[in-house]
Amino acid sequence: MGTTTTETTLDVREIDGPPFGPISDALEALEADERLRLIAGFEPVPLYEVLEERGLSFETERSGENEWHVLIERP
Repeated sequence: MGTTTTETTLDVREIDGPPFGPISDALEALEADERLRLIAGFEPVPLYEVLEERGLSFETERSGENEWHVLIERP
């Protein structure tokens, strides 16, 4: 029997103000069987180092002119 991975989406384009607090909260809540899809209006390069420091794996995809998706999970 395989495990089911659930995915949560956080669209930081909808956040009024700096998005790091909500992103950090979502990362803290991330369980081993969950993924977080972060949607941003720019490539969130500064976040990559934070993800690596927390031992998280991620893939980034540009979905449009001002839309980036970062799929984050625990290895």
